[in-house]
Order: sequence, then structure tokens, then C-alpha cells
Amino acid sequence: MSDTVRVAVAFDHRGVHLRDAVLAALRAHDVVDLGTDTDAVRIDYPDKAREVGEAIRDGRAERAVLVCGSGVGAAVAACKVAGIRAAICHDVYSAHQGVEHDDMNVLCLGSEVVGPSLAADLVQTFLGARFDGGERYVERLKKVEAMERAMANGQVEPV
Repeated sequence: MSDTVRVAVAFDHRGVHLRDAVLAALRAHDVVDLGTDTDAVRIDYPDKAREVGEAIRDGRAERAVLVCGSGVGAAVAACKVAGIRAAICHDVYSAHQGVEHDDMNVLCLGSEVVGPSLAADLVQTFLGARFDGGERYVERLKKVEAMERAMANGQVEPV
């Protein structure tokens, strides 16, 4: 991954309050803007989670930033898309460690939890981090992928 990242961004009607800060933090990157830009109409976070997941899966984006009111719903919904590893991060350690150890590809933020300055720091930290690729991290990801495949096939037993 080069210094410039293709990053999808999406906001629900509450997350839009961090829109300007997130977009400003992305100036040096290629942005795939999936909206929304107003809180006048309710936009549900699962719809935006699907959009960012699809953008990553079809190659339009390498990573994504998804913002709702708390970040929780966005993370829950995004993780339902196969191949998406989303997490809510409200501290810079989690924003880089989630990428380095867990190959996180979607950063979820809560507009009611973090302010614009911290949001910018989190986005920059997330995009600046790289997956470590160490054997133990790769093995853990293989287990996660196996769980995902098993669940998709209706299995709920250990893999």
C-alpha cells in the first residue's frame, strides 16, 4: 500500500457531524465519498456499512471510514459483510493496532463520542498503519476467515 490510500467514507444522519473533519483528514488520499452530507433525512448505518463493504470488496477502496452516532452500530453492521474487519476506535492505539495486528480495513467512529480533532488523528493513524504480517497475526486471521466461511454455510460449531 502506498502513502496514498483509496478510502471510502460514509456517514449516517448522526455521523455527518464529523464529515468535515474526516474529509479534511483525507486530503492526501483518494476518497470514494458514499455520503451523506446532511442530517435532514434519516440515513440508516446498516445501509452505509453495506456500501463501504461493497466498495472494499469490489476494489473501489482499500479501506474505509464509517461514522454513526456512537460508532457501535456501524462496526456491528460492517462486520456482517464478508471480508470486512471493522472496529470502533476512539483512541489512537486501537486505530493503529487494529490494522497492525488484525488487518482492520474499516475504521468506525462515533460523532457523539469523539470531536473533530481526535477524529482527524484517528483517521490519519488508521491510514498510516500497515498490517504486520507476522505469523501469529496471519494464523489468527485465518481462523477468523474460517469462522466467516463456516457461518456463511450455516455452521455454528467450532472450525
